[in-house]
Amino acid sequence: MSDFAEVSRVGRYRGIGYWVVTVLVVVESGVGGLWDIARVQFVRGLIVDLGYPTYFLVLLGIWKLLGAVALLAPGAGLVKEWAYAGAFFVYTGAIVSHLTTGYERGEVIVLLMFTALTIASWALRPPDRRACSDEVHGRS
Repeated sequence: MSDFAEVSRVGRYRGIGYWVVTVLVVVESGVGGLWDIARVQFVRGLIVDLGYPTYFLVLLGIWKLLGAVALLAPGAGLVKEWAYAGAFFVYTGAIVSHLTTGYERGEVIVLLMFTALTIASWALRPPDRRACSDEVHGRS
């Protein structure tokens, strides 16, 4: 197999991996955002048990929905960077909240999984979905 064919195959798998993990993050953010805005009873109970005010759900839900849209939209690399940062802060903040309050510590594993998926999506994103591509800086 030629070097070009090998690079092409790796790039294709990287692209598939990117879209798989990104869709998982987008679905979780989108559904979670809708649940937050609707103040679904389960989510409201969770947020109250963690010590947050219920109005925080609407704010968090709007941010999650905007982040999900940003991750799917073409271009807008800088906005995507903010969306990744926001998702990372949401998941890691939830981890700390669960650990410090002792509430549903078993959920920490799921939160760690979504943190890892967010990092994987960020790391696998193609150059046209980055804030500043490597080609602009002369790196290959």
